[in-house]
Amino acid sequence: MTAKNGRRWNHNIHYHPEILRAIPDGARRALDVGCGEGMLARELRRTVPHVTGIDLDVPSLDQARGHQDDIDYIVGDFLIHPFEPASFDVVASVATLHHMDAAAGLARMRDLLRPGGVLAVVGLARHTMPGDLPRALAGVAAGTLHRAVKGHWEHPSPTVWPPPVTYPEMRALAAEILPGARYRRHLLLRYSITWHKPGD
Repeated sequence: MTAKNGRRWNHNIHYHPEILRAIPDGARRALDVGCGEGMLARELRRTVPHVTGIDLDVPSLDQARGHQDDIDYIVGDFLIHPFEPASFDVVASVATLHHMDAAAGLARMRDLLRPGGVLAVVGLARHTMPGDLPRALAGVAAGTLHRAVKGHWEHPSPTVWPPPVTYPEMRALAAEILPGARYRRHLLLRYSITWHKPGD
């Protein structure tokens, strides 16, 4: 379903600005991990001259390649694809970490980032009950309101549910693997991680 105003909306797209605000000045190369049909990659390309998207889902990448742009789309496993270490100024990912081992994914993103670069992630995690019940109910209510006003765009990529890692576990992983990272929980059932890799 296309959004009612002609613009796409879903819970993931809602938090794209979290990624875009994190782009450092002068960034030249960005990697979109789990790029799907390329919406975030295209948004990154408005600011960053060289953007690469990687995903395992061929039909989604076929859609991405249908757009007229110069983004480099790769079919492959992000964890093992032979990228050069420390070769990106921005490593971004939306709703992808729960498709892989989260610790391995964060470590790989960290290693691909150049000193001074920024890692920006928006992800899904699993609620722990009953403690998370108020947050979960508030998120469902807010999401229902957004859908009523904006419609809902269903992405073409495969889904994984429920997420294997809880919110507290995700916070702990971020603190361990990305010292000093900012971790936030958001109303629409998402978290974000922003990390600036120390410079030389």
